[in-house]
Amino acid sequence: MEILYLMIGLSLVMAIGFLVAFIWSIKSGQQDDLETPAMRILH
Repeated sequence: MEILYLMIGLSLVMAIGFLVAFIWSIKSGQQDDLETPAMRILH
């Protein structure tokens, strides 16, 4: 039963880490323009 608590705790830590990384990428401008670089090669 202890392993279940450990697994739940680790999964919560990982989920919070991914959420923090996603919020950081939004605030730093990583997700601003995803279409233009792909279209630039076609022109």
